[in-house]
Amino acid sequence: MPRPVTLFTGQWADLPLKTLAAKAADWGYDGLELACWGDHLDVARAARDKAYARGRVELLAEHGLKTHAISAHLAGQLVCDPNNDSRSDAFAPKSCRGNAEAKRKWAVKAMKDSARAARNMGVSVVNGFTGSPLWHMIYSFPPVSEAMIEKGYCRFAKLWNPILDVFDACGVRFALEVHPTEIAFDIVTARRALDALDGRKTFGFNFDPSHLHWQGMDPVAFLRRFPDRIYHVHMKDAAVTLDGESGILASHLNFGSPGRGWDFRSLGRGDIDFEAIVRVLNSIGYKGPLSVEWEDAAMDREFGAEEACAFVRNLDFPTSDRVFDEAFG
Repeated sequence: MPRPVTLFTGQWADLPLKTLAAKAADWGYDGLELACWGDHLDVARAARDKAYARGRVELLAEHGLKTHAISAHLAGQLVCDPNNDSRSDAFAPKSCRGNAEAKRKWAVKAMKDSARAARNMGVSVVNGFTGSPLWHMIYSFPPVSEAMIEKGYCRFAKLWNPILDVFDACGVRFALEVHPTEIAFDIVTARRALDALDGRKTFGFNFDPSHLHWQGMDPVAFLRRFPDRIYHVHMKDAAVTLDGESGILASHLNFGSPGRGWDFRSLGRGDIDFEAIVRVLNSIGYKGPLSVEWEDAAMDREFGAEEACAFVRNLDFPTSDRVFDEAFG
């Protein structure tokens, strides 16, 4: 049976959920991965108000859609980040702005509420970010000691284990989107994050090949390394566009800018081998949704979202239960 094709609503939070649901159904999607911002999902309300939580699910059902996951990226980022500048102020309530620890305290509560909201909606996975106390140390100058790195992973575990305790109590798993600026941004750091949590099963990954590809990794290698930790899958493409002048760190050029060293692309229009990804997803037994996270600065988003849905549906195929030449016997 083909996997459900869903659309992550994070890039559409300017639209009311009712409007987006109607559009997504027309584009051919099976469901929506609800972002926990805009009017799409208020996790604090969904955590305490079961009628509201059910109402979100029922709204989607009116358009023939389901939700298999919710995503709390913005709150999750504030859990481990230093939060010491204004960039993340918009992620938290106005009362927290400019106050690093107030943002963190709100974020920890929001992540716990995301588990309760998911439970009340009948959803088993929350995707998101963790933030990182280490990302600003990514380049080792001024010199960064191993003790400093270890301290950062210990802080990640100290902050996230109590959150994951609530996830355990709710029967919900957390799926980190491995991504620059997070505690895990590649295969090596993903392994280290799991070790920091003593391998607890509540914590796994939202596989997004785009972030691995532009850093120079093979996304398929990630799937093969963590076959039992792939709790959700984002379908997003990227292209490396190095021209001899810009670097892979993007040169402070915004997405879509000429000369940028890499960029996101609409599905099928970048460099990623999605055929290979689907084959490995089949081999590891992943049966969850393929969720389109649509980003392409040079394309109309409604055109792109509809095209991406058709691309994923045409790409996906069930695994075989036999070797092709068995019939010869």
